[in-house]
Amino acid sequence: MKFNFYTHSLISDWNHGNAHFLRGVMRDLVRRGHQALALEPDDSWSRANLIAEQGPVAIERFRETFPDLGFQIYGADFNHEAAIDDADVVIVHEWTEPALVERIGQARRDGGRFTLLFHDTHHRAVSAEGDIAGLRLDNYDGVLAFGETLRQRYLKTGWGKRVYTWHEAADDTLFRPRPEIARTGDLIWIGNWGDDERSAEILEFLVRPVKVLGLDAAVRGVRYPEHALEALSEAGIEYGGWIANAEAPLAFARHRVTVHIPRRPYVENLPGIPTIRVFEALACGIPLISAPWNDAENLFRPGHDYLVAHDGEEMARQLSEVLSDADLSDALVASGLETIRSRHTCRHRVDELLSVLAECGTRRVVEKLAAKEAAE
Repeated sequence: MKFNFYTHSLISDWNHGNAHFLRGVMRDLVRRGHQALALEPDDSWSRANLIAEQGPVAIERFRETFPDLGFQIYGADFNHEAAIDDADVVIVHEWTEPALVERIGQARRDGGRFTLLFHDTHHRAVSAEGDIAGLRLDNYDGVLAFGETLRQRYLKTGWGKRVYTWHEAADDTLFRPRPEIARTGDLIWIGNWGDDERSAEILEFLVRPVKVLGLDAAVRGVRYPEHALEALSEAGIEYGGWIANAEAPLAFARHRVTVHIPRRPYVENLPGIPTIRVFEALACGIPLISAPWNDAENLFRPGHDYLVAHDGEEMARQLSEVLSDADLSDALVASGLETIRSRHTCRHRVDELLSVLAECGTRRVVEKLAAKEAAE
């Protein structure tokens, strides 16, 4: 089948975590013999920032790293109806411009034979409800929400006909243990500063524990204001700026432990939704200690797949224990890898997507799925 994905950016993962998951899903679809194309706007904020910071070479690196991924950059005069006319499945991400969200829905209403899904991977349904409420989703066949609490939000408000939970996951062909790489540092955190959604938490669960323990630590990410950079420097934390997501497995491999610091809107309003870095870190076989969040959907086994620190002091104590106890570290790694490999890879999510399509897909899609199943 032919899949078209409307996204903010496939090319750039500069402060754009959804690119991680989309790349993994598209790669798995291609491996299964499907066609997959990402369509992104010519004014993508993430791509513009990536090029401004890294130069055009960043785009060439993406092409070299992911030669199997196809993309199309569209402008104001792009013929979207022609682009999706021969598609079997069209998936529109929630950062797509509202007018285009509606336009694609109208194409489906006006005879489009493709199955049309809306994909939400953010907290705007809670934090900026008006943005989502204003979207015209009545012509969409279904909604993919990246957590059960978000799915319930859509159902409660009547947004969309059918709503399915579709969590993010790790591309384990890329995110995997690299035991041949020597560990040269104690701790690494890969995360962006963002919009002050976890500023206090970064200080409590990362900066202060590292300073107290005197760890050899590094931070990678973007949008760190001057006062944040000063805090990292005072704690002896090396700040390395942006890192391409494809290079994150190597960064994890060079360190002995990492942390998870969830954004406040998810902790307070959307329990059960971790960032994709949890899936990716565990897939790389690095011990993880998390600030508090409610794993409401039992995605993981807290205390086995990772440890939970309820405050900065507990974080410091647990970091010290993991770094000094090889048996504890090895047990966390083994448990985390087991959970990822059994439940949370992009292969699992593609299986789930195909199940969704079998339920809400157009006749053309359902027939193609049945034919492929019969052939296997």
